[in-house]
Amino acid sequence: MTAQALDFNLSTELKNDLKQWRTRALGVGIAGAVLCLIGLITNPFQFYRSYLWSYLLVLGLSLGPLAWLMLQYVTGGAWGVVIRRPCEAAARTIWLVALMFLPIVIGIRNLYPWSRAKDVAASAMLQHKQPYLNVQFFLIRAVVYFAGWWFLSWFFNRWSAVEDRDGGEVAHRKMAFLAGPGILFWGFTVTFMSIDWVLSLAPEWFSTIFGMLFIASQMLTSMAFLITLMVLLSFRRPMSEVLTPRHLHDLGKFLLALVMVWAYFSFSQFLIIWAGNLPEEIPWYLTRLNGGWQYVALALVFGHFALPFALLLSRDLKRNFKLLAGIAIFILCIRCVDLYWIVAPDFRKASFGLSWMDFTAPMGLIGIWLWYFLTQLEKRPLMPSQDPLLEEALAHGRE
Repeated sequence: MTAQALDFNLSTELKNDLKQWRTRALGVGIAGAVLCLIGLITNPFQFYRSYLWSYLLVLGLSLGPLAWLMLQYVTGGAWGVVIRRPCEAAARTIWLVALMFLPIVIGIRNLYPWSRAKDVAASAMLQHKQPYLNVQFFLIRAVVYFAGWWFLSWFFNRWSAVEDRDGGEVAHRKMAFLAGPGILFWGFTVTFMSIDWVLSLAPEWFSTIFGMLFIASQMLTSMAFLITLMVLLSFRRPMSEVLTPRHLHDLGKFLLALVMVWAYFSFSQFLIIWAGNLPEEIPWYLTRLNGGWQYVALALVFGHFALPFALLLSRDLKRNFKLLAGIAIFILCIRCVDLYWIVAPDFRKASFGLSWMDFTAPMGLIGIWLWYFLTQLEKRPLMPSQDPLLEEALAHGRE
């Protein structure tokens, strides 16, 4: 099979499917947003707390694919060609994700103790960290993060369009040249973002591996989403003529590896802090292992690691489109549980609890994001016709 023999534009059937998916996603998003607005009026404190952990999931859906896109330009390989267009479309949603950050800016004093003068005055530790943890510097760093992420998204999407129009050599070299530094920038900014937006919820606590844990989490979240999307696209042309079980097998191996990396980082952080038993470190875990939170932690051990790890060891399962998509969807759901377990106990120290806004906030954010993502996905052919690795990708699994 050659690229010249295929039409990579979306088929009429797939366009109709995308239209239905967009309509449903927008409907769910609007419903969730309206309910969140009611929640903001009736209980603003709970709204901001539910919004924060939900926002972190959407952020991973946008930034993770950008990292996969850059990684593919650095390493090459057929695995990256088939997911390149969904990654580009997801990267183009970064401006929307930046807009979604505004409620966190507005509610900053409801979320972070270091932003409240009374709390700072009462804590020597917060006073010591005040040169870094202050509202002005927090906002400046956020602007730097979003500006850098938006630039990378713009650059790779722009030169991808040039590659489609004028050919692959020059454009591909430019994208490969920036991909390495871009991955480094993404890694550093995600690390500092996790410190600023999540770890500083409990500013007395610290962890040197926290940024790496968020890097692995974003990659895992985005790969699970990309696998689910590719399976859905595989039922319609052009991807029905492109995707083979070997393509999904490659993506499934990434999913397995990231499940193990997440487990390694999570257990390493827990083991070192628990063994150290230092008074400034251990309370973070004590909160999350008591008052009902221990059952959430146990669910993460089995649902986020043991079960997907055992299933993804199977070569046949990774080549079965529907089964692999089922595991990917399960991982996306358990990612919500993990983010909730990381964020919510800082506000619910007494015992485990759920608010109805913990359901409506992800509904609104994910629904609106998914609607815009699908809009972007439809704008370009689903395979890069001038990519130097396209023929290798098409032949992958057909030898």
